Amino acid sequence: MTNIEETLKKIAAGTSKVSSPTSSSIEPAENSLPGDPNCPICHGVGWIRQDLPLDHPDFGRLSLCTCRQKDAVAATFNRLYRLSNLEAFSHMTFETFKVQGRLGLSDDQVTSLKLALGQSSQFANELKGWMLFSGGYGCGKTHLAAAIANHAVQLGVPTLFLTVPDLLDWLRFAYDSPDSSFEERFAEIRNIRLLVLDDLGTQNTTPWAQEKLFQIVNHRYTNRLATVVTTNQPLDEIDGRIRSRLEDPDMVALIRITAPDYRATMRDTSHPVLSSLHLHSGRTFGNFSMRELEKLDPEEKRSLEKAFHTAQKYAEKPRGWLVLIGKYGTGKTHLAAAIGNYRLGLGEVSMFVVVPDLLDHLRATFSPTSNISYDDLFNQVKTSSLLILDDLGTQSATPWAREKLYQIFNYRYNAELPTVITTSLALEEIDPRIQSRMLDTRVCTTLAILAPAFRGASAPQRTRRTRKTVS
Repeated sequence: MTNIEETLKKIAAGTSKVSSPTSSSIEPAENSLPGDPNCPICHGVGWIRQDLPLDHPDFGRLSLCTCRQKDAVAATFNRLYRLSNLEAFSHMTFETFKVQGRLGLSDDQVTSLKLALGQSSQFANELKGWMLFSGGYGCGKTHLAAAIANHAVQLGVPTLFLTVPDLLDWLRFAYDSPDSSFEERFAEIRNIRLLVLDDLGTQNTTPWAQEKLFQIVNHRYTNRLATVVTTNQPLDEIDGRIRSRLEDPDMVALIRITAPDYRATMRDTSHPVLSSLHLHSGRTFGNFSMRELEKLDPEEKRSLEKAFHTAQKYAEKPRGWLVLIGKYGTGKTHLAAAIGNYRLGLGEVSMFVVVPDLLDHLRATFSPTSNISYDDLFNQVKTSSLLILDDLGTQSATPWAREKLYQIFNYRYNAELPTVITTSLALEEIDPRIQSRMLDTRVCTTLAILAPAFRGASAPQRTRRTRKTVS
């Protein structure tokens, strides 16, 4: 049973006890061995010492036994997927990229979208050269970049998908990380089979950041490693050394998307600019799927019914925090959106935002072209009369992202502002500072949905990958 399954059952039973951040990690099972106990080579040890001459550089070194190599590769892919936070972008595929249906697009704008989609799909299958997506905020650059990454992941290609600020935070954090050295992380980014750099130009351009970013770009350019870059900055505003490589037509396919922000064509001005509740307007308590309850086991049935009725009650009088935990597809987002839509029907404007989108919006305010200040946007989120945070995931967040999320949670906790949170994480995987507030039963009600995905499938399967590597 996985950590999330164990935690869900504990919460559903009301017996969840999460260890403190200072407690020791879970010990392995008694007499467990890292390798295959039936392996004729290592006999379950998992490591072998090669028979080499004394003067060989690898003499005396332990190497991974063949019985563990498959698991080691899977573990590496899983770590990269978590770091990329691609789970949050799993819905961004070539199939879900909408060319038609946007209101008010000119023929040229539609053509730019079709061209971008076609070239992206071709690149994802070949992974040769570079792709540079250029266009305004919300035009679809990140969607296509994530679609390329998701396609590569499904093919088993080692992939890193990172916003540039997250990449730099990840490198800075490596100086204090017990898991790997700065040199190891830097080498991994430079040499990964596919690197996707989202939002080039929004990072704080300190001399250190400029130099590290150039070294990564230059190494991948020199070695012709598949790379995808998105930016909403004019090329002449990007570091000249990086720009010169991005402008190489023999290496880089430049895709300019002229379509406007797709959110602007759907935005309801009665909602806060950051809120995406309008995209979930069809999710109500009336059409929530209770599945075929008679086919669920008693524990699954009770957890689903309790979540549904508690969410209904909360919608009528939002007080404190409501945390919905469950695997992907179990209905957490539907119930959270139903709460927001119920309050909207009563004339109360709620802010519904997916956590990765929230962080992207906050980063975007650092751009010189942003029409809203960071302080204004951050304050809107902190003080919203009802804040609904969908898809909380802190296990792969950068230090900057974790700090911003903590500040939001801490403010709303102290001010006792109504807040709805959904997450697929086990509580022990959440930032301990946020976790401690969720465990305060005076303020927070935590519910686990144990029922299977209403689509009739389990959480998204990750072919080689099984998760967001990222930020």
